[in-house]
Amino acid sequence: MAALATVNDPEIRRPITELDMVKSVDISPEGAVRVAIYLTVSGCPMKDTITRDVTGAVSKIDGVTGVSIEMDVMSTEQRKTLQTKLRGNKGPEKEIPFAQPGSLTRVFAVASGKGGVGKSSVTVNLAAAMAASGLKVGVVDADIYGHSVPRMLGVSERPTKVEDMIMPPVAHDIKVISVGMFKPEGNTPVVWRGPMLDRALHQFLADVYWGDLDVLLMDLPPGTGDIAISVAQRMPSAELLVVTTPQQAAAEVAERAGSIAVQTHQQIAGVIENMSWLPCPHCDERISVFGEGGGQTVADALTRTLGSRVPLLGQVPIDTRLREGGDEGKPLVLTDPDAPAAAELSRIAASLSKKSTSLKGLQLGISPTRRG
Repeated sequence: MAALATVNDPEIRRPITELDMVKSVDISPEGAVRVAIYLTVSGCPMKDTITRDVTGAVSKIDGVTGVSIEMDVMSTEQRKTLQTKLRGNKGPEKEIPFAQPGSLTRVFAVASGKGGVGKSSVTVNLAAAMAASGLKVGVVDADIYGHSVPRMLGVSERPTKVEDMIMPPVAHDIKVISVGMFKPEGNTPVVWRGPMLDRALHQFLADVYWGDLDVLLMDLPPGTGDIAISVAQRMPSAELLVVTTPQQAAAEVAERAGSIAVQTHQQIAGVIENMSWLPCPHCDERISVFGEGGGQTVADALTRTLGSRVPLLGQVPIDTRLREGGDEGKPLVLTDPDAPAAAELSRIAASLSKKSTSLKGLQLGISPTRRG
């Protein structure tokens, strides 16, 4: 155990013994040592590094004739205990204001099954359109590995810390936070695992001073990984917006991303089909570069899966200016609101901005009474 205490977790940078990652140690009479290690998540990318470091540390002990490593995965409770240790045992976490019963902020989690469908472009332009209409809007760049929102909104400054609060930068009247604002200069990758991702998400939601928002948009990473699950646990009232492109291959993957709502009991606000067609520069015809019907296919499939209607909110055409605006930090809905793509995104934003008349999730203040 003393030798294992010299092995640090590659990301958290603390001894694996301190993090309760050592499941068991068995030593045979002949000196063969078998060490079982808990990984925080299945398929941990640092598994080989941990194996190498543990093997090297134990092999240095006198009398050891061989080392074998076994890997297991932490349970939910073990991960919660680890998160408590990472917080320094300073008591309960700060509350997430948007998860409280009295919150009037509508939260949209923008999801996709795969990367490259324009999810971040859709998120940024929806936020800009809502802010331009007079709403108070915030954006959380929850795509930790593939963060791109700061560039797309033209944010270059870092957040300001006031006591124990983080003041988010503002661009185009949108409050925004992203892990990219906390990294050293340069395009350094973020190599984190499950508990670190969950902790970052919580800090974005609880430690940042958002004020009184009307709408919070969360740009999720593609797929159904740690962040998607953390959002469902920490923000159960968040509504999913599923972004796809027209081709069937993308639609099938997007359907899986939306189907997570069945397990997490979240609502799906609708499906947005991006890159739906390319307006011909020489005529009025539409060129279906990526095929047709993917968005409606996803909406219909999710309707059947959830048992309630999931609408196709809109179809956004291909426009090179949408991409250029993202590179320049100037959302198309602001620079050229009459462009077909901008007009469609603004229409979708307006439809999402309407107040829901549903009572689902509303705290009615009714307490059960005991009958004698």
